[in-house]
Amino acid sequence: MKILVTGADGFIGSHLTEALVRAGHDVRAFVLYNSFNSWGWLDQCGADVKGRFEVFAGDIRDPNGVRTAMKGCGAVMHLAALIAIPYSYHSPDTYIDTNVKGTLNVVQAARDLGVSKVIHTSTSEVYGTARFVPITEEHALQGQSPYSASKIGADQIAMSFYTSFDTPVATLRPFNTYGPRQSARAVIPTIITQIANGNRQIKLGAAHPTRDFNFVADTVAGFIAALASDKAVGEVINIGSNFEISIGDTARTIAGVMGTEIEILTDEQRLRPEKSEVERLWASNTKARELLGWQPQYGGLDGFRRGLTETVAWFRQPSHLATYKSEIYNL
Repeated sequence: MKILVTGADGFIGSHLTEALVRAGHDVRAFVLYNSFNSWGWLDQCGADVKGRFEVFAGDIRDPNGVRTAMKGCGAVMHLAALIAIPYSYHSPDTYIDTNVKGTLNVVQAARDLGVSKVIHTSTSEVYGTARFVPITEEHALQGQSPYSASKIGADQIAMSFYTSFDTPVATLRPFNTYGPRQSARAVIPTIITQIANGNRQIKLGAAHPTRDFNFVADTVAGFIAALASDKAVGEVINIGSNFEISIGDTARTIAGVMGTEIEILTDEQRLRPEKSEVERLWASNTKARELLGWQPQYGGLDGFRRGLTETVAWFRQPSHLATYKSEIYNL
């Protein structure tokens, strides 16, 4: 069975593409068309993976391209999305076009072509600030940013095709994934790159909110478990570590892993609008354990430190660190 991975050029998508190829799957990687003929992070894929997958360059917003990419595929793993929250404040139209309309293009083509499974990627941001913890899949959805609102819309579009047309859709809701290749618009690479470039006064936004961080290998394992499980169809499933830590403590933990001490400075431009800040995220992963047989291998504080150690080692490589602009605020 050929598997289409949308967003294969991105952070999680590239790791997933590599894992699927290594597991023996026939993969078609959907990457964003560009004049540089760049395949994003797939240009730096492992030597054991290079040349062993097909590439389709297109745009998730274009229904004809999506349909063409999906022809001959038995399953679709849909990760393509715009994800930076600050950028969504001033360019919300793009998020609707990419996240909502793009998802519609995927499930419509899957329905028409008779695809056997669609795995749609949600986000913990759709929950907003936790009303109770740990957060189960029954938690209310709260669009506290244009990004999270667009993902709520995308989730509803995806699941509506399951309820309306029996399109075999499963929705995975990863909590804050981190690891090698993540962009500096996320907090962990922001902290690591500042320290790695010699800064000891680390610029951050709000340090008090908590997050449930999930190492990328665990997130990828969740996707592969969902691909293999018939029980995932028609379900929304959290992929999280069931462990929360504040942004401030995250920064201090990273500093410890990197063998240094830091001072945290509040950078006003990095603060979300007050009512838009998600104050607390902490995942219940009971459903993933029961339906998928999945559990995090990097859970708890010890697992978090192990994941950070692997992430720091990747970022510290000069060729990797040179691609990040730690001196500026990345939207």
